[in-house]
Amino acid sequence: MKSDAADSIVDPVPQAAGSSAAENCRARLSLGFADDAGTTRMMERSHFGPLRVQKPLYPENSAICHAIVVHPPGGVVGGDELTITVHVGENAHAFITTPGAAKWYKANGRISRQDARLEVAAGASLEWLPQETIFFNAADVKLDNTVSLAVDATYIGCEILCFGRTASAEVFNTGRITQRTSIRRDGKLLWFEQGVLLGDNPSMQSPLAMAGKTVCATLIAVGKSMSGSLVHAVREDAAIVDGSGSFGATQLKSLFVARYLGDSSETAKQLMTRVWRQLRPKLLGHDAIVPRIWNT
Repeated sequence: MKSDAADSIVDPVPQAAGSSAAENCRARLSLGFADDAGTTRMMERSHFGPLRVQKPLYPENSAICHAIVVHPPGGVVGGDELTITVHVGENAHAFITTPGAAKWYKANGRISRQDARLEVAAGASLEWLPQETIFFNAADVKLDNTVSLAVDATYIGCEILCFGRTASAEVFNTGRITQRTSIRRDGKLLWFEQGVLLGDNPSMQSPLAMAGKTVCATLIAVGKSMSGSLVHAVREDAAIVDGSGSFGATQLKSLFVARYLGDSSETAKQLMTRVWRQLRPKLLGHDAIVPRIWNT
């Protein structure tokens, strides 16, 4: 294996019966990473539809391959379906992010979907760190994330969900967001979470759900167990971030979880980035270098 990346494969976009590409969009991206004598190479990059990665990047070193997933339309409308599949081979290390916020627009009577299937092999690492997701009013969205890890694989994943754009005085008071996340390690279920949020339902105000807040964020790390001192340090570091909201961090055996609930996507990003900065050296043995795309 000598090339830095496999050639991109482009397939035609299938269309549902009775519909046109203008009515809805189905896009799929499949990425595969492999270790080549200490260098992580992108060996698969196939897609159809407007969902792709332009090229592998190495802003840190050759052991860590960065990929930026691009959705050229800039937003997802009712009826669109996105599927992302990632396989990280043995001893490889992939870092995947996006160039900006994902925007999910009004449903127009159709459900929008995103399925992410992430598989990490023995001794491999995956950092799945897309930028924030914004749900516009009247969106009807289903998100499904499935993570499968080998027994000694390492995973850090984060999501930031924004219900409406409060900076533009836009609210989310109608619509539906359905979400499911599962993480398995060596076939054993470590984490399972699912829920439905309705914009016009009292649950948006309930302390058991959004508590009247508009932004929530979750970072989950799976690998070797964190020390109690590190968990305490994460909590102390988060306390210095200015901004109203609630933050918590918990260690559950080999799984670490940090959460934020508030009204600021910027605060959420600051908090989750600070958590990632502390966890990454301990879990992956690499300093946390913020990608330039996060600052543009």
